[in-house]
Amino acid sequence: MVKKVIEDIRAFLRGFGGAFKHQSTEYIEFEERELENVFALILMGSFVGIPSPPTTLVIRLMPHMVREMHVMQRRAIDMDDIFGEIAGMFDID
Repeated sequence: MVKKVIEDIRAFLRGFGGAFKHQSTEYIEFEERELENVFALILMGSFVGIPSPPTTLVIRLMPHMVREMHVMQRRAIDMDDIFGEIAGMFDID
């Protein structure tokens, strides 16, 4: 009987910890996506009127920016509501 109770408590705590891990991972993935967008905007800011870094730096980084350019294009097409997405992550009604 006691053994069963202890196993049930352990299973509960594992599930509880797993839920926190999943939610934390979701927050980190969201932050990573947003930081990638900010980085791309800093490098390609001249397209939206933000002063950009020196052209030589941008040209050297351009081959590494292919994925970010696709992400920026997809986000421009989708135009998600970023504040709505954040509110959804924190369960704000």
